[in-house]
Amino acid sequence: MSRRDFLQEFVGTSLWATVPAKRRFRYEKTINFGMAERHRLALTMGGVVNRSLDDLEGLQSSDYSTYQIFEPGDLAFKLIDLQNIKTSRVGLVPRRGIMSPAYIRLRPMSDQTLSKFYYWYFYAAYLGNIFNGLGGGIRQNLSQTELLEFPVPDISREDQEAISTFLERETGRADTLIRRKRQFIDLLKERATGEIIAMMAPQNTWQAVPFWSITTAKCITGMATEGLLSVYLDRGVIPYSEGGGLVHKPAESLEKYQLVEPGDLVMNNQQAWRGSVGVSTHRGIVSPAYVVLGLDPAKIDPAFANYAFRSKPYVDQFMIASMSVGDIQRQIKWHLLRRIPVYLPPLEEQRAIAARLDREKARINGLIAKTERSIELLKEHRSALITAAVTGKIDVRGAAAKTIKAAA
Repeated sequence: MSRRDFLQEFVGTSLWATVPAKRRFRYEKTINFGMAERHRLALTMGGVVNRSLDDLEGLQSSDYSTYQIFEPGDLAFKLIDLQNIKTSRVGLVPRRGIMSPAYIRLRPMSDQTLSKFYYWYFYAAYLGNIFNGLGGGIRQNLSQTELLEFPVPDISREDQEAISTFLERETGRADTLIRRKRQFIDLLKERATGEIIAMMAPQNTWQAVPFWSITTAKCITGMATEGLLSVYLDRGVIPYSEGGGLVHKPAESLEKYQLVEPGDLVMNNQQAWRGSVGVSTHRGIVSPAYVVLGLDPAKIDPAFANYAFRSKPYVDQFMIASMSVGDIQRQIKWHLLRRIPVYLPPLEEQRAIAARLDREKARINGLIAKTERSIELLKEHRSALITAAVTGKIDVRGAAAKTIKAAA
């Protein structure tokens, strides 16, 4: 799709006349010479936010005298590397501060231009990935000259205010619902964790045995044709292809990777203390940095073991059995791990506990999936509403007027 097609897709069906952005805004760049301004801001997915001068996150220079000064009401744009669709692009500046010299700063040319409305308009373009389709050059950038040619609505200040008021109210409602749904998901996850801890609490009839007595060390290599597996904090042992690349990439040679068979306990040697352990239901190979242990099926049920060893009481024990080699990496030590007490009910009871936890997990996962889907629908509705309102596809000015009257 050409640049023209992208613009036509976004503004071509607008009910309002449009003018180039340069009729409403001007480009300015004021360098922070001599550190005239020391309050730092950052353009994030959550808008323009305060950021400490000591925060070195990202690849930006720490020489803040090269940054540029922004004023309240400015629009800030990050229109570099437009092939990346998962980064912030536009923000409304709430206060004076400094931001990256790579950003584009637009200032309203008169009081007939309400920055808030045009923020919503450019934000709608961002949601529709319009900027990404306009970029040029190797790094897919958009210049201030090109941005100032972007067509924007030519409507009155009164209409700008009415639409902004409507969007503030409606997106606020959507955001509140989304926040509550996310809190509900957190509560469900806490409930699932609490249920596992409660079910794993040792009873008088349970037997305490040392870790070494139910495990056997394994290290079968030379199985490079087997599928790759990995261990995730929240999912246990799964195929590497299903993990979304969230762990390190595999080595070029897989000859030293270890075979894992269904029922084996796999522990990330450096992350077991955080819960990166699990009993595999898959056959495959894992990194030589992992610990692979066979479990004695006459003493411990694999499904029970998966819940037990991933629960907080045992993860805390893995923490004690690990020695620090850095801020977050702690290598587990066998002479400490082998002595950890494992509390086991009879096998039939183990299976019953695992089955009950499976049912509860399925129920909670179902609720989480439904809630996450409702969040996605709310986000889609929010995005569609913003785009429709700022392009005039729906007339919200009457609804906004009622809001203003009610608040008066």
